Amino acid sequence: MRNAFLAAPLCALLALATSGCGLLYKVDVYQGNMLDERNVAQLREGMSKRQVLSLLGTPSIRDPFNADRWDYLATMAERGSEPDVRNLVLIFNGDSLASFEGDYFPKQDNELRLRMARYGNLPREERQRRGR
Repeated sequence: MRNAFLAAPLCALLALATSGCGLLYKVDVYQGNMLDERNVAQLREGMSKRQVLSLLGTPSIRDPFNADRWDYLATMAERGSEPDVRNLVLIFNGDSLASFEGDYFPKQDNELRLRMARYGNLPREERQRRGR
């Protein structure tokens, strides 16, 4: 009976001790827009907002104080490392794309898209394009 009373606190102490020391599995975390390298290469000054939306999708951030700036933000953290942040900034002049600058994860986005395809988590348009 005495062993049963000691086992529960020892298990709790062991779980608490190992939870913060990195022995547990940590997943890769990718957040933000998955941008296709081919679509980013098609960006041209003078494109309308509607054309950009159909090409890149909805931006991560639409500045409420500046409607002419769209940010496509993405972060990647691999197994507990510091997150790598990338930001593609598009500046519009009215309805026309005036400039774009920044960076994104072209290779990681493609790799992530391939990994997701194994599990069937692609948007409907991607599945149709791939013939599934």
